[in-house]
Amino acid sequence: MNHADSGHKTANQTDLEQPFSSLPLRESLLKNISSLGYETMTPIQVQSLPIMLKGEDVIAKAKTGSGKTAAFGLSLLNHLNAENFAVQALILCPTRELAEQVSQALRRLARLMPNVKILNLSGGIPMKPQLDSLRHGAHIIVGTPGRVLKHLGKETLSLHKLQTLVLDEADRMLDMGFLDDIKEIVSACPKRRQTLLFSATYPDEIKKLSKQFMQHPKEVFVEASHTQHDIEQRFYEVSTQANKFPLLKALLLHYKPSSTLIFCNTKQQTAELSDKLVEAGFSSLALNGDMEQAERHQVIIRFANQSCSILVATDVAARGLDIKELPAVINYEIAFDHDVHIHRIGRTGRAGNKGLALSITIPSDAPRVCLIEENLSHPIVWGNMSELTNSDSTTFQPDMVTVCLDVGKKDKIRPGDILGALTKDGNLPGDAIGKIDIAVLCSYVAIHRNQVDKAYRYLQNGKLKGRKVNVKKLK
Repeated sequence: MNHADSGHKTANQTDLEQPFSSLPLRESLLKNISSLGYETMTPIQVQSLPIMLKGEDVIAKAKTGSGKTAAFGLSLLNHLNAENFAVQALILCPTRELAEQVSQALRRLARLMPNVKILNLSGGIPMKPQLDSLRHGAHIIVGTPGRVLKHLGKETLSLHKLQTLVLDEADRMLDMGFLDDIKEIVSACPKRRQTLLFSATYPDEIKKLSKQFMQHPKEVFVEASHTQHDIEQRFYEVSTQANKFPLLKALLLHYKPSSTLIFCNTKQQTAELSDKLVEAGFSSLALNGDMEQAERHQVIIRFANQSCSILVATDVAARGLDIKELPAVINYEIAFDHDVHIHRIGRTGRAGNKGLALSITIPSDAPRVCLIEENLSHPIVWGNMSELTNSDSTTFQPDMVTVCLDVGKKDKIRPGDILGALTKDGNLPGDAIGKIDIAVLCSYVAIHRNQVDKAYRYLQNGKLKGRKVNVKKLK
């Protein structure tokens, strides 16, 4: 491998208990990291940060939730010159949701660095506010390829002073067909720059991409941080495809997970399976690449705030989902690639929680199942369908219901405004209010099923920051 450091490192080759203070970071960053409660680095940070801080190119294979955003965020903030009001870093993300998560994470990291401007240029957001913000300049741009390209075409964005280009979730951007857009964006960047590529998997397409865009990149491969003790993994085999759905129902009724992410291999399967689950009385939504951005955003919010129990998704659509506590993952279809299987099940059992990963197979899946077993440190555990109980019990509905308000960031609405109105003026108990998500044009509030009618009546008749709002329940 002549284009990269052939002796790539993996995280298990290093003592991982390393403090951030061991790095040559500016004082304001170290102080802020400490105030945020970060003490020791994650494996991806240990391996990649020293290389990135030297200004070298890096290819990092790391999963969502590994600490990769803080890794590249700290590096580019450390190199930033706040007095130079030009775009010095560009981070490309596959979706608006991920771009928003990255923007928020960078703003947290930059809290003690005065006058650092971070701007999100994503699709699905009105152009005018972005144009207004760009007129005043920005230091860091986070965005989706299509919208960044649009600004470059309008000459409202200049990358002439760019120092660092980050391709976040690069494999997913390729899956979504962004290769040509990325090439065009790279052609607008200075040839002398640092390029950082982060990817959950490392297919041949990523290797080709790195050869095109990067200068002698160092490779960092971080092994999955989950151990077999975190995740209970079981496989169940049925004789035909038609027998999968009865087994899926039995698994859901036996294990009763409060939230379940179910994987299918095609967009059509996600819609069909979700519809069948709803017909059977379950709370389910589908997530796939054919959905409009607004609809996709709404589905993710409802699953994340626990007003929908089951999300049926393709691998591409589920990337960038950041659900911290996910009790169960079910593979309704076995992944074609072992890396993808590991990435799927790695979404459960996080942050010290126990996880459950169930896979439904048919005899023709045998080669893929064998490949998965070859990479395990122990034989596959096969579940016994006769041991599944409660298969006759009724399905349960989620505790929360989402209501949507027609006010958002454009109206200067904050979560505290909504919480205050519902608890003080609406007289709802505080623990009846769940997650509050503020979008540009609207807001989503999760409210306990027992209190949602009371909240709905108040929001229909009361006021929020002195104005009437339109409200609807999402079903």
